[in-house]
Amino acid sequence: MIREVCGGDVRIIGPELNCETECEAILRSLPQWFGLEESLKMYARDSRCLPTFAAKTSAGLAGFITLRQHFPEAWEVHCIAVPEHERGKGVGTILLNYTESWLAEQGVRFLQVKTIAASSPDPNYAATRAFYLNRGYIPVEEFPLLWSPSNPVLLLIKAIDQCTADSR
Repeated sequence: MIREVCGGDVRIIGPELNCETECEAILRSLPQWFGLEESLKMYARDSRCLPTFAAKTSAGLAGFITLRQHFPEAWEVHCIAVPEHERGKGVGTILLNYTESWLAEQGVRFLQVKTIAASSPDPNYAATRAFYLNRGYIPVEEFPLLWSPSNPVLLLIKAIDQCTADSR
């Protein structure tokens, strides 16, 4: 089922599958976050089979978010990417808000995300952590070796308010 919502010039379409080519193009434009070829290909490939919401503008695809279900009431942001030229315009926030509302409609209570922990000095991931913290996500645990010793993982979680479903 494809739903469409407008937020200014941004339209959210999804959940859709089979958007691998478009998602891969965005991922390739962001080597500071998706510089590992194996991971990049996995995220692109996963957009074929996992629920994916796309943000579209008159200029084309402005970002996407892919979700993974762990349990009926607990899901994960598997991947979110917004091209550099669209960053700072609210596209990521619109994607995340829409996704949270959609999940609330499905009865989901928690949404989690994993990113690089603050023990890594990468300024790009400092911005990523700030993005989630500013949207109500709470750090839960750091996993120093989950991905690799040079990429310590921070797990963040947010309780999904069932009233959020009405805000779409």
